[in-house]
Amino acid sequence: MPNFTPNDYAAILLSLKVAVTATLISLPLGFATAYLMTFKKFKAKIILDVLVNLPLTLPPVVIGYILLILLGRHGFIGRLMSAAGIQIIFTWKAAVIATVVVGFPLLVRSIRIGMESIDKTLIDASRTLGAGWFDSLLTIIAPLSLRGIIAGALLMFARGLGEFGATVIVAGNIPGVTQTIPLAIYEYSGAPHGDSMALALCIISICISVAVLIFHEWLAERMTRRD
Repeated sequence: MPNFTPNDYAAILLSLKVAVTATLISLPLGFATAYLMTFKKFKAKIILDVLVNLPLTLPPVVIGYILLILLGRHGFIGRLMSAAGIQIIFTWKAAVIATVVVGFPLLVRSIRIGMESIDKTLIDASRTLGAGWFDSLLTIIAPLSLRGIIAGALLMFARGLGEFGATVIVAGNIPGVTQTIPLAIYEYSGAPHGDSMALALCIISICISVAVLIFHEWLAERMTRRD
């Protein structure tokens, strides 16, 4: 059994905390974005599409540096936060923001795939029967998009567990404060005799990821049987 330090346990718990928080924050916005991109037509749709998917093509370090500029003391958002007495940079909140930005495209894509598979005649029929757009959203679109929502949430959660590049730039690698599993592995890999601890944390990360995938497959099979 590896001799984990308190900072190692803190890194494991922080990784879970960041991934869960980022997923919960992103779900409403991701659902709304996927809805706009699937069911609405507007001139700026292609711009929205590019902005949503841009983090998939950018190196995470670039994303982290952009966030550092925006959220830093001299950045536009950073100045507003500082005026309100809120510190973001080099806190776990910065890790959450980095995870949201990096994982958001995966969430939106999964929800969008679920929405695009919906038979549009069902929505038209509900409108014909007098249902408003909100009623159709709650009773037809949301339930029929549930698989995509769950898949996107789990993908984003898993992506959050492995986030490194953006997090290390905007949150730093502070043991017990902002150090997540990937950052702890990075630190151990460069330390003398740290290979065994790095490997132990890798195994922990793999176990969590496998558990997420098993849960996803179990849930998908259960939903299929119910249908």
